[in-house]
Amino acid sequence: MDKTAFVPGAVATIGTPDDLVERIKSVLEISGGFGTVVGFVHDWANPENTMRSWDMVARYVVPEINRLSRPSANVREFVANNREYFNRAREAVMAKITANPAAAAALTVTKSPLLAASSSHVPDPNKAPDGVAPR
Repeated sequence: MDKTAFVPGAVATIGTPDDLVERIKSVLEISGGFGTVVGFVHDWANPENTMRSWDMVARYVVPEINRLSRPSANVREFVANNREYFNRAREAVMAKITANPAAAAALTVTKSPLLAASSSHVPDPNKAPDGVAPR
């Protein structure tokens, strides 16, 4: 863990919400800005403590980071004006996923329509591309 989270240039943050805010601020400063932070979960803690950690991220970290990005982000307008690029990117990702049988099978267990790559967007393998079941 020490080499993963507690050295300069570490790729993970283990600590308090304030530690995570500081890490994100440092990445913002180094990179000049970015659009998304992705969180990964490992089974290093029991489910209750894991949920408590994500609750703290939602309550304390996200609002703090959102305040930092507000002045420079007209993200909604940018996404709306560039929707076709995001749609093409999603289609390319989905094509790669569906081309890999193991990835396509794994994707079918994701049920959230809020995720761009969830099963709600996965093509039905039992239907032709036009949505009609093959004969």
